[in-house]
Amino acid sequence: MKNLADRIRAVAYLEGDFVLRSGRRSSFYLDKYRFETQPVLLREIGDLLAQRIAEVEPTAQRIAGPELGAVALAAAASMAADLPFLIVRREAKDYGTSNRLEGICEEGERVVVVEDVVTSGGAALDAVRALRQAGLTCDTVICVVDRGEGGAEAMAQLGVRLECLLDADALRLGR
Repeated sequence: MKNLADRIRAVAYLEGDFVLRSGRRSSFYLDKYRFETQPVLLREIGDLLAQRIAEVEPTAQRIAGPELGAVALAAAASMAADLPFLIVRREAKDYGTSNRLEGICEEGERVVVVEDVVTSGGAALDAVRALRQAGLTCDTVICVVDRGEGGAEAMAQLGVRLECLLDADALRLGR
């Protein structure tokens, strides 16, 4: 994983003064679009997510990714795992099918959420809630990077386990 951390850091790790989605301020920012739009990195991350899904949720029937940031990750993991995926919109669209979940699923199926970067866990938890509301079973979120700022604890309160490929220290310190 050190090699992956080094390559993600090289293209996506920024230092400065940033406001995160959670509203918190941070001296570093991981620009997920910089690694999600690189085919070699995206392919490798998709393979690693598929491996982790097989390890921690071997009975998963689908993968889900919250829009917009995790959609490319969900697609890459879907191809690597040979599992269909869903896109979880922030809210139901107000035209066409008015879906919040895009893709095909059946009530009761087991779904794993993949996410890019988790800070407070807000986007991932919103996705889990939407999946559960649709009658799907979702107990696991797997992210590329866990910033270690309360996301795992927030998920645990809803009975959701957070797994990560890398933590923020691995990116900051090159471990």
